[in-house]
Formats: sequence, structure tokens, C-alpha cells
Amino acid sequence: MTHNIVFGTLILTVGLFAWGRIRHDFVALIALFILIVTGIIDPAQAFSGFGHPAVITVASVLIIGKAFEFSGLIDVLGKWIMKIGDQLLVQILVLSLLVAVASAFMNNVGALAITMPIAIHLARKSGNPPSYILMPIAFASLLGGMTTLIGTPPNIIIATFRAEVIGEPFNMFDFSPVGLTIMLSGLVFIVLIGWRLLPKRIGKKSDENSFDIDDYITEVEVVEDSKVIGKPISELADISDTDVQVFGLVRDNKLIHAPEINYVLLKKDIILLETDADDLKTFIEDTKVKLVGDKKFLKDAEGSDKIMVAEAVVMADSSLIGRTVSDLHFRSRYGINLVAIARREKRIRRRLNKIVFQTGDVLLLQGREQVLNDTIKYMGCLPLAQRSLRIGYQTKILLAMGIFILSVTLVVTRLLPVQVAFSMAAVGMVLSGVLPIKNVYTSVDWPVIVLLGAMIPVGVALETSGGANLIASWVLELGETMPAWAMLTIILVITMFLSDIINNAATVVLMAPIAVGVANGLGYSIDPFLMAVAVGGSCAFLTPIGHQSNTLVMGPGGYKFTDYWRMGLPLEVIIVLVGIPMIMWVWPI
Repeated sequence: MTHNIVFGTLILTVGLFAWGRIRHDFVALIALFILIVTGIIDPAQAFSGFGHPAVITVASVLIIGKAFEFSGLIDVLGKWIMKIGDQLLVQILVLSLLVAVASAFMNNVGALAITMPIAIHLARKSGNPPSYILMPIAFASLLGGMTTLIGTPPNIIIATFRAEVIGEPFNMFDFSPVGLTIMLSGLVFIVLIGWRLLPKRIGKKSDENSFDIDDYITEVEVVEDSKVIGKPISELADISDTDVQVFGLVRDNKLIHAPEINYVLLKKDIILLETDADDLKTFIEDTKVKLVGDKKFLKDAEGSDKIMVAEAVVMADSSLIGRTVSDLHFRSRYGINLVAIARREKRIRRRLNKIVFQTGDVLLLQGREQVLNDTIKYMGCLPLAQRSLRIGYQTKILLAMGIFILSVTLVVTRLLPVQVAFSMAAVGMVLSGVLPIKNVYTSVDWPVIVLLGAMIPVGVALETSGGANLIASWVLELGETMPAWAMLTIILVITMFLSDIINNAATVVLMAPIAVGVANGLGYSIDPFLMAVAVGGSCAFLTPIGHQSNTLVMGPGGYKFTDYWRMGLPLEVIIVLVGIPMIMWVWPI
């Protein structure tokens, strides 16, 4: 009876994860509360997961990753990469390799987010479509995370789970032989073949060295000194040599859809435009029109040192999704202006305050420099374009590297457990001034921490209730005549499938006890089965919702949901073909 309650809870949990309407950390809390109320989990142990070594390690790694960003290391690498030239193959190779190596030692999404501006700039410079570059580097971030203990939360969870089962965790580079082989095989496929399977999504201005995402949608007002007063729409191109498309006009609070090119513009008209950030700025300067709402904002902003503009992508767990600017009271709540929106798959024909935000939307935001970057993260978005340089922070690359190498040495030599060594490293980064103390807590992805803290007791309940062994027995019955490699493949493929529709950390928490049950049932070592789960947990290549890295590139790359299969499916096949033999060789059955 007990395991039936656990099974029902897990089915509900997986369904809610796949549905995507409730954020993943709240789904995990729902599962935890159900098992507490039904008596499966002791209330005294309900929040024990938040003190679990895996949770502490993940939080520490996130802080260390942010410290590397502040150390200046990424800026140095970025300046070097900007010189690699215009060859698309070389760009994909170098960028993918950079992201993969960075992801081995810091958060996958963080490594991707700080590399994307470089990729976008190179695409602009060389005239290559970003759709050929962005998905490859997103996938590279997942491949790189497989190579070390701290490269991705699934590896950390698997290592600590092994310690609980046999008393010894996987060490820092125990994942490297299998992970590096898979990473290199994946990168060879991506660089030589994979990007060719992707759609060539190029905007109208691609030949003019512009940014390849859908044109921004924005509103401008014809004011008293505007040069467009009394001019027909057809003459806008003569006044401003920019690629700006007029798709609507608001006059006397009435929308004129697709006005004729001979339509004459009058004072107080609101023009609905499609353009990008650079052309929008030039158009406003040339025509003397005003951004709607901008005059009031600038008045409020008097005395502020600097007003800046930043682009941000709406992520899958953003609080903006399903809501409009009007609902959110955007300016009064956040203190910033929404200047424009870009959405790849369809053109939006409504005014900005009526547009419902969706995952992958690219927002052009304007606000005070000192609050804009923090606000972007608070809203559940990730910055797309490179922000202004941090003033007053000195480059501390050697200091950051020294602290990190020391912590790795302590882990490799087994002088300290990973959660202690990296917690000390995180504190060291702050005390040494590498990471400003105000950025410590904002660098932690708290939804992931809550997800892990809530799901770990749920995973324990699956094991203690006998549910894991029962599922393992079903798998054994299905494959009782199969060889060991086939059973490993089943575990790997099931984990891959789950990671494509639910969070990878939750996937590993659920699959680890099942994999151990299968291994014990067959009389095999648990190590190859745990390694298969670790690899599968990092293989969310088929959907944009399986991993935040995939979501991050969806809008800027102009990808559709089905585009991820084009490169992701053959990549997963390669991982199975390469990974299973490597796992069995490095970790004998």
C-alpha cells in the first residue's frame, strides 16, 4: 500500500513537471507535502534534504562559477575568441569547446549565458545565422558538464548517492574517462555534421550584418518636433535609412491595422514598428519621434548616473509567463521600461501592454544601471547581450584559480569531502574580494536548491517504501534474458527520456535507486548503472524544456520546438553507442 501512494505521487509529479504550468521547485514541494500528509515521510525528516551534501555542493558550485565571472577570466577568453575569424566551422568549434570546458567547472547555464554575447557578435560580424551557432554551444554546455563531479547537479547527486549506498562517493574526476569520451564524440558530431541539420533562420537584414532574431516590436509617438509630421509612411525610408517596418497605427485610441503606405502621419499618432535594437535607436534619432512612456520615465530618472538598455530571454520558470505588462504593472513594480519584444514563431499584432509573455521571448529593457541587471534575474530572465563593464572591480584571475585549484586538490586527495571543500572555496572567493558579497545569494539558483531539497526525501521514500525495488523487479522481468550491456542501455535511455521532459536533478533522484535495484538484482556492481544514470541525466537534447540551456537559445536562435530533434536525436544515439562500451570498460560489471 505504501509504495502505491509513492507511485501515485511520482506519476502526479512527473505529469506536473511535463505540464510545465507549475514551476519545478513547487512541484517538488507538492510531492514532498503529499508524502508527509500520507505518513510516508516523517515530518521531522521532511526538510532533511536541504542539508544534504548534494544540495550544499550545488549551491557552492554556483557561487564559485559566479566568482569566475567576476574574476575577469571570461573577459580575457572572450577577447581572444573575438579574433578567431569569420569561418563558421572554426567559430562553432572554438565556442563549443570553450563552453564545454567552462561547463566542467561551473554552472552549465552560466557558462552558456556569458558565452552567448560572443557568439552573437561573431554571427553579426561574419553574417552567419545564429541558429547555426547557438544550439551547438547549448548542447556543448551539457556535454561539458558530464566530465567532472561538479560539472552538473546529476553528477553531484549520483556521487553522494553512491556514498550512502556503499560508503564511498565518486571522486572529482571519476566521471572524466566516460564524460570526456562522450564530450569529444559529441563535439565532433556537432562541429562536422550537427549544425548542418539545423534550420537556416535568417532575418530580412541578415545580409546587412545584423542580429538574427525576429524584429523587435515597439511603439513610438509622433510629437510636436517630429520630422515625420505630415509625411506619408512611404517616406519614412527617406528620412531614416533603417530597416523599420510599420505594421500598425494608433490614432484617437483606435488601431489601424496594416495602414497603406500613403497614409499621412499626424501629431500624437502612435506608430507600431518592427525593428531591432540598433535600428530602433537610429530611427528615433533621425525622425525625432519618442518612445511611448519614455518621457515620464526619463523625468523620474533625473539624478541617476546612467540609464542603460539590456536584452533578456524569458526562461521557462519566469514569473512573467502567462502575464502581460498591464497585469504586472511593469514600470511601477520593477522600475524599468519594457521597450520592445521579439518572438520568433509569429508576429504580434497587439500593443505591448497586451502581449502575453511566453518562454523564449526576447525583451528589450531600459532602466537604471544599478538595478536593471538584478531585476532581470529577479524576473526569471537571463541577459542576452553583453552588459556594460563592471567598474571598480580588479582582475583577480590568479587568485580565483588558486582558490579553486586548492579546493579541487582537497577533494581529489580525499582530505575533505566535496561539500566541505567547495563551501570553503565559495567563502574564500567572497573573503578575498573575488566575488562581491552582494552577489553571493543572487548567484545561487534557488529554485534548483528547493527542488533538490524537496526531491531528495521523495527519492528516499521511493527506496524505503520498496517502490524502487519493485520497479527494478519489473525491469528485470522484462530483460531477464538480456545481456548486461542491454540492461545498461535500458537504464540510460529511460533516464534520457525523463530528462527531456522533467528537470535533470529530479530525474536522477528518481532513477538512482531504481538503477541500484536493477544492479543488485542482477548481481552486478552498482557503479556502471549509476554512471549510466549520470550520463542520461545530462542528455536533455530533444526539447527546449529539458534544460535551461536549451530554453536560453530558443528565442535568440529562432528555434521551434521540433528543431531540437534534428540535432538532438542523432546526438543521443551517438552518446548511447559511445557511452555504453566506455561505461562497461571503465566501470566493469
